[in-house]
Amino acid sequence: MVSEVSPSGKVVNSPVTQPTASQPVVTWEKLPADYVLPDDPVENIQQPILAAALTDALGEAGLIQPEMLIASNFGLVATVNQKTVVKAPDWLYVPRVVPIPEGVVRRSYTPTLEGEPVVIVMEFLSETDTGEYSVRPNYPYGKLYFYEHILQVPVYAIFDPHSLALEVRRLQDGQYALQPPDANGRFWLPELNLFLGVWYGSRLGSTIHWLRWWDATGHLLLWSFEKAEQERQRAEQEKARAEQERQRAEQERQRAEQEKARAEAAEQELARLRALFNQREQPS
Repeated sequence: MVSEVSPSGKVVNSPVTQPTASQPVVTWEKLPADYVLPDDPVENIQQPILAAALTDALGEAGLIQPEMLIASNFGLVATVNQKTVVKAPDWLYVPRVVPIPEGVVRRSYTPTLEGEPVVIVMEFLSETDTGEYSVRPNYPYGKLYFYEHILQVPVYAIFDPHSLALEVRRLQDGQYALQPPDANGRFWLPELNLFLGVWYGSRLGSTIHWLRWWDATGHLLLWSFEKAEQERQRAEQEKARAEQERQRAEQERQRAEQEKARAEAAEQELARLRALFNQREQPS
């Protein structure tokens, strides 16, 4: 399958033509089995934990389906001008992919060939020649150029964990446009029906600023440990309520026994008085 990126940024099907600087030829080809994927170390210790936290909250909310592809530091593949290009964003989302046979490990993802286009990519800021803001238009291509013109990903988010700047770009007429945040500093992503924003707190021993999700009503999507803690507190509250009910029931039982004892004592006293009265009334 062959497509070209037009000057407007739209993908159009066409025969293979000689590539030019302004019109790269993009093909979606299966990655060779012997292709060695990049295995570069992460540039920041926060990158993997930020990505894991995003996925954890979606999973805990039941928003991850088997047909989706949600991954971090995972290779996205395109063949541009007959050269294989692989970019591994810190976090990505594809709504629907073609299932792979059981026992087979998905090593990378080629849009169109293996499923639907990539909808969201996120990068956590680093400093490289072809980094998050790079528009380098030739091999190996800058990330911004690759996501904008080659993969044409609708949403591209860049987060700087140090300056806490979160930028969300949306593809409009073939070019990325910065999106304004709402009054809470969050960005609405209709692709997930969620808000994305920055939140400060602790997770798994790290107290930093995180990227987090909020639903359409503004409720924070909880991480799994937060949900577990919430359930533990709810269970403790239920246990405390049950204990209070048990104590109230025990108090009611004791009051009932006391009332019964008082009634029995009163009945016995009444019987004694009746017997004494009858004894006095008998003729001597």
